[in-house]
Amino acid sequence: MAMATGRQRAIAKALTALLPLAPYADTEKIRTEAGARHLKTMPPAIAVWLAAIAHIRHEHTDYEKLLAEGYDRDSARFFVVDQTNEVLTRWRATRLLDPDEDEE
Repeated sequence: MAMATGRQRAIAKALTALLPLAPYADTEKIRTEAGARHLKTMPPAIAVWLAAIAHIRHEHTDYEKLLAEGYDRDSARFFVVDQTNEVLTRWRATRLLDPDEDEE
């Protein structure tokens, strides 16, 4: 197996710090997403946060169902903030999603 790059190690560390009790299956998906090309320019902690929120939104909330029902992205995101924060709380996240804040 190849050695992890400095960025991969930083992402792993940020992920453990942000979501200490997240299940392995979830952290693996979040880790992969945080390393994606479109997040490469962001600091590891921000990349992990954005990847975690997107993962939780798509996998653990009604977000997809709301989109399928015709809600626009912003409305759907608004309606799943509580569900997202419930997952973050269960995973003992060090921060929660503030509906009034930008995602970063």
